[in-house]
Amino acid sequence: MHKTVADYRQVPWANGRGVTVELHRVDRDGALLWRLSMATVAEDGPFSIFPGIERNLTVLEGPGFRLLGDGVALDCLPLRPVAFAGDVALRAETGGAVSTDFNVMTARALPRPEVVVAKGDIAAGGLLALFALEPSRVNGAALARHDLVLTQGAARVAGRVLAVRLFV
Repeated sequence: MHKTVADYRQVPWANGRGVTVELHRVDRDGALLWRLSMATVAEDGPFSIFPGIERNLTVLEGPGFRLLGDGVALDCLPLRPVAFAGDVALRAETGGAVSTDFNVMTARALPRPEVVVAKGDIAAGGLLALFALEPSRVNGAALARHDLVLTQGAARVAGRVLAVRLFV
């Protein structure tokens, strides 16, 4: 499946302080199973709480920010995936800068996803979600920046992608 920016939808944040661009979402029995999305973090403030959800965040643009909570201090830096529990109260500190991030949310009952910046050959295993960080080609098909490909098989990638391996 190949999705483009025109296929994505905007969804208000759970905390009401912004908007998420939802790239792909799968629900089971009325509950979130997994979701891929992008969001802009433009100011200091609380992150939305998602009970029973594991999160993985990768800064795509901007300098990044810090996530702080009770006993938690995470540096969210460009192209460095950071995993954390969705039901822990966290606050973003931006230092006044704006950043855009890519989010992977999975139900806690699922194995945690693998998230890496990749190019070249990517082995099969699980469901691969390949998000183009720049104009790229996946298995010969052209992708514009921020296009998404979902595949069950191996992938040959020309260009850089954020590769998410989901075990669903």
